[in-house]
Amino acid sequence: MPGAGIYARKVASLDRFVQIGVANRRVISLSVPETPDPSAKADHEILDWIEGYLDGEYTDVTEIDVGLTVPTDQRAVLERVREIPYGEQFPLDRLVAHTPGLDPAEEADLETARTALAENPVPILIPDHRVTDSDGNAPPAIRRTLRRIEGLD
Repeated sequence: MPGAGIYARKVASLDRFVQIGVANRRVISLSVPETPDPSAKADHEILDWIEGYLDGEYTDVTEIDVGLTVPTDQRAVLERVREIPYGEQFPLDRLVAHTPGLDPAEEADLETARTALAENPVPILIPDHRVTDSDGNAPPAIRRTLRRIEGLD
């Protein structure tokens, strides 16, 4: 696997680039810019994996190591989102109910989950598009495409 750095590749199904930041063999950032970082390289096996997923190949997101640098309560939410199976979706309150230490009856816990999803540093790999009634970090058009690929719309 290539080393630390920024990698990006144009993906036809999104009509955008998918750009990842890698450190210590873990993906620490993922974005879908119209123009990639000028220093980005195109050759990385994780980009191959993402392209396959976007082309409709069933893949398990937990196959890819991610490095999260978020507050502990948000980390718990994002780790739970990563466990939502391909082609399934959870409403926000169910996600919170299944996240250790959070209670869907508490507005502050629902807000913690909303914040975690909105600030998700690696959408697609932490598939926030599988959570209904809350926005994730991917742009709405990308989110709709991801949901369509998984048959969620």
